[in-house]
Amino acid sequence: MALIPPFFLDCVTAIGFRDQSGKLAFGATGFLYGRLHTLGETPDKSRYHVYLVTNRHVFQGSSAAVLRFNPAAGVPARDYDLSLIDSTGQVLYSLHPDPEIDIAVIDINVQLLTQHGILFNFFHSDQHVLPLSKAQQAGIAEGDGVFVLGFPLGDTGGERNYVVARQGNIARIRDAIAGASKSFLIDASIFPGNSGGPVVTRPESMAITGTTAYDRSDLIGVVAAYVPYQDVAISQQTKRPRIIFEENSGLAVVMPLDRVIEVVDISHAAMLTRRGTQEQPTAPRVI
Repeated sequence: MALIPPFFLDCVTAIGFRDQSGKLAFGATGFLYGRLHTLGETPDKSRYHVYLVTNRHVFQGSSAAVLRFNPAAGVPARDYDLSLIDSTGQVLYSLHPDPEIDIAVIDINVQLLTQHGILFNFFHSDQHVLPLSKAQQAGIAEGDGVFVLGFPLGDTGGERNYVVARQGNIARIRDAIAGASKSFLIDASIFPGNSGGPVVTRPESMAITGTTAYDRSDLIGVVAAYVPYQDVAISQQTKRPRIIFEENSGLAVVMPLDRVIEVVDISHAAMLTRRGTQEQPTAPRVI
């Protein structure tokens, strides 16, 4: 019995960067998100504009990244270079105008992935997504289970790109639902490499009296960072701090799906401006 829809795992990609010598190291996570373009008569007939979603801090300061995907044929994973800056120095990805919103998105050439026989999927904006308003209606609250999908410590799984799924729960979300916070907290093991990974709800079959169990797995947010705590070593001689140890508290900051939608809308508006404000079928420009 699967608690995570299998196609969710194919939405997630490892993000790496090359050093000056060309050596590649993976150190972040991203996922594909499809903004509804044309609603079809059936779900499989609908068309989407697909974006790669990750954190602002993952892309900033880099001119290019590398994405890893699995070919459907079962052969080793394939790496794709992704330009983040064009020849004029203009960034190709979109950011939220609020610098505290740690989200970046860039449109992706899914036609090329399809032509290359790559096994991939994306979160559909009209399905399997849970912005804060719907989370409130669904009764999502502290203690509800979540899964974090990503590549902690750059572990991409060897020859094939295999995502790591870790379980946790919502630690605090009422402040985000009320609009008093730009993020919410989960209690989950988050490490470098998880940045930019999707957080999805864990289906529940039971709930306490007076509440309703949320029996779906939906995209609810994006991992931004773990919350550290500091342990200070005090000198017995001077009574002053000598060493400060920073540890992982086990809490992680998550950007709500609402912030992803906002940045995707910004990117989409910029695309329409480039094309003369006329809506057209997807014509991605990266990978």
